[in-house]
Amino acid sequence: MKIVFLDRKTIGEDIDLTPFNRFGEVVIHDFSKPEEVPARVEDADIIILNKVPINEKTIGTAKNLKLVCVTATGVNNLDLDYLASKGIEWRNVAGYSTQTVTQHTFALLFYLFENLAYYDNYVKTDGYTKDFMFTHFEKRFGELCGKTYGIIGLGAIGRQVASVAKAFGCNVIYYSTSGKNHDSEYKEVSFDELLETSDIISIHAPLNDATANLINKDALSKMKKSAILLNLGRGPIVNEKDLADALENGTIRAAGLDVLSVEPIEESNPLLKIKDSTKLLITPHIAWASVEARTRLMKIIEDHIDKFLKNA
Repeated sequence: MKIVFLDRKTIGEDIDLTPFNRFGEVVIHDFSKPEEVPARVEDADIIILNKVPINEKTIGTAKNLKLVCVTATGVNNLDLDYLASKGIEWRNVAGYSTQTVTQHTFALLFYLFENLAYYDNYVKTDGYTKDFMFTHFEKRFGELCGKTYGIIGLGAIGRQVASVAKAFGCNVIYYSTSGKNHDSEYKEVSFDELLETSDIISIHAPLNDATANLINKDALSKMKKSAILLNLGRGPIVNEKDLADALENGTIRAAGLDVLSVEPIEESNPLLKIKDSTKLLITPHIAWASVEARTRLMKIIEDHIDKFLKNA
């Protein structure tokens, strides 16, 4: 049995992969360009990957391939029809990062909501040492309690975010982009109502035809000027040029993003021109990446392989 990791570095080098040795030979590649994949999978029985495209062009030469494991929930990079035509099974991973993404959602929110960038800079640039009073009131902030927290996409992560927002005393509402996720605990509203009434809008939806470019100029114009937008779903859900314009023009107060349309961020991305950290916070797709979540992720992959081999 030969297992090939095609892009090991996408899960972090601090995660122990030695448990996979019990299945047989393990070959590890830090990264794999599409043109490098055919030679690397030619005699592989199982391949493990994150972002590598899997299709006839990349795995058509594989003679022994039986299973493709994706170290993520999304499988946009897999040609599922081709895999089915060849009798190759695939597995993805869900639910491993719910707590971590929820945690990061509120990390982004509090940084913006309480103007922490401003206060951190105020102290570090000696503003506080020169002050005459123990409290500095320059940047006001309020309480989350009583605010309306709008969630786009009430899946597992969206529901966990909702429960935390509720614990802070927020009025939680949601919009289901698929029309399939319903929860009687929270008020389901139309997209326009969510835009118009939310103080915070938190995106936890997948990227599909219903969500691509969902947050555009028109949507942003319907939001409160005091609103904070958070995107923990997929980058292309938000039109980045429209968001940059909205932030510059004061259409909305601030935005926190962990995902972008192209990652790593391109130099031409219009959001890079916004240097005010009280208006915009971007993290490099790390919401899922706690040590615990990544460890959990690879344990699930290990279990997938174990079950597959036992049933083979």
